[in-house]
Amino acid sequence: MSFIKTQLLTVKKELPNHVSLVAVSKTKPMDNLQQAYDAGQRIFGENKIQEMTTKWEELPKDIQWHMIGHVQTNKVKYMAPYVNTIHAVDSLKLLKEINKQAQKHHRVINCLLQVKIASEDQKFGLSVIETTQILAHPEVKNMQNIHINGLMGMATFTENTTQIRQEFQLLKNTFDDLQSLYPALTVLSMGMSGDYPIAIDCGSTMVRIGSAIFGARNYN
Repeated sequence: MSFIKTQLLTVKKELPNHVSLVAVSKTKPMDNLQQAYDAGQRIFGENKIQEMTTKWEELPKDIQWHMIGHVQTNKVKYMAPYVNTIHAVDSLKLLKEINKQAQKHHRVINCLLQVKIASEDQKFGLSVIETTQILAHPEVKNMQNIHINGLMGMATFTENTTQIRQEFQLLKNTFDDLQSLYPALTVLSMGMSGDYPIAIDCGSTMVRIGSAIFGARNYN
């Protein structure tokens, strides 16, 4: 059994039935993704649109592609024909562009609003108030080609598990409050290789795991 298949199956055994796994395949070669696919994985996450598009063109068409990185509005058109879910939606402007490009392809694209829960300045995301404002915005209610189906957040990169847990709990509380008003919110995407057990404990329904499946990344 290959290393990737072994790691993938190990991770999957740890996940409750209600938690979806996004295999984060950024920087990884096609062969690595094919191995994960052959082992049964069907949801893959990328953070660069050009790389994701190349992989979409080459790999089986029943793969669900999730864009998990920060998105520039002028790049949306390149993934609109195929992307299943965009995780890091952090502005009304971006939502408008996703809706516009999805309409051209007669598609509905799932969108997760990214809420900033980390203490690091470099992390993107909306405040809780901004998230609420977007969901209530009249223009958003009339967008036929997007489906806002959840929230996404990233905890601070720290060894302090108490802080990580507090940040995830903040996102879960926000999710619960908003879900009572917007029942279409069913996905809570939080948790990565280093912190997904805590995220699941705090109520995550979708985890984004890369290095625990594919091994450490080489950015050279």
